[in-house]
Amino acid sequence: MNPRRQKRLFAVVAILVILAGATSLMLFALNQNIDLFYTPSEILDGKEGKIPQVGQRLRIGGMVVVGSVERHEETLDVSFRLTDTGPEVTVLYHGLLPDLFREGQGIVATGILQSANVIKAEEVLAKHDEEYMPPEVAEAVKGIKHVNPNQQ
Repeated sequence: MNPRRQKRLFAVVAILVILAGATSLMLFALNQNIDLFYTPSEILDGKEGKIPQVGQRLRIGGMVVVGSVERHEETLDVSFRLTDTGPEVTVLYHGLLPDLFREGQGIVATGILQSANVIKAEEVLAKHDEEYMPPEVAEAVKGIKHVNPNQQ
């Protein structure tokens, strides 16, 4: 092999090794920051055979159990229980809850699993029902007359 081809081959191999290294570093970094979504049942019973580990960052979604919200009188600490089809998980949160947050309402929380059924949440998002409509849109819809195209 002549020296010119050897240099080109070495350059191509070096570029491929650098690209493979950069790709593997990016995938490793992304893997550490992925928030897997769980329901209370999946946290306790496992998801696809895997039970989340204590200290794992995750997202949990479920319904706030009626009568479970406890607020600390002097701080912004709040604890409540979430359920989906039976099992309950306790969520601990420090901060202001969203305006749509209420008992019996669906929420999604992001946080760290502290024990088998306790999550220390960093963020709580309240979900609205599918029938929600902004006031402006509701007013616009009221003014529209619905005509059935089959009637003449």
